[in-house]
Amino acid sequence: MPTYGYIRVSTLDQNLDSQKNIISRFCTDNKIIIDRWISTETSSRKTIKQRRIEELLNNLKPHDTVIVSELSRLGRSMKEILNIIENISEEKQSRLILIKQNIDLNPNDIHNVTNKVLITVFSMLAELERDFISERTKEGLKARKAMGITLGKPKGTIQKSIYDKDKDKIFNLHDLGVPINNIIKTHLNYGKYLSLRKYIQRRKYSKKV
Repeated sequence: MPTYGYIRVSTLDQNLDSQKNIISRFCTDNKIIIDRWISTETSSRKTIKQRRIEELLNNLKPHDTVIVSELSRLGRSMKEILNIIENISEEKQSRLILIKQNIDLNPNDIHNVTNKVLITVFSMLAELERDFISERTKEGLKARKAMGITLGKPKGTIQKSIYDKDKDKIFNLHDLGVPINNIIKTHLNYGKYLSLRKYIQRRKYSKKV
């Protein structure tokens, strides 16, 4: 049942030693020994693999312990942090200690209802964060529209299609009068009638325009 100390700094003015000292003092006070340190100097914008979170999760087994100086070290958003917490405490059945927040999530302590309460609170915060992001996005779009900025793709823009690579063949066969179903079954071996018909109609219209 090893104990992991996880440390991450993201800016030049932050220091790995500072977080390590916080965790070490906590361990000394609580008679805990760190068996392995996982540390990284990288931004929270990086992937969980680059932040070595994936490495930590892959090593965890039931009854292991993870100690972090504070909540924000785990991720860049409440939603991501919640996912990591749930992975550690529920999927891996490992204990997670967040020193600054004075949180000890121990799935093996069946008498501690705090775990479930905290997970519920974190879930609510993650949902609230999603709502804030959605609201900010809507407000931003309204503001751009009010300024006369055209939203979305320009009118007449044709998106890429799976049929583009066979475009010349499709139009040659269609101009020769070959039915769409025959084009699909005999010449392409992929696609569907409605989508190909729509593809042909849109491309022909754009050519006329």
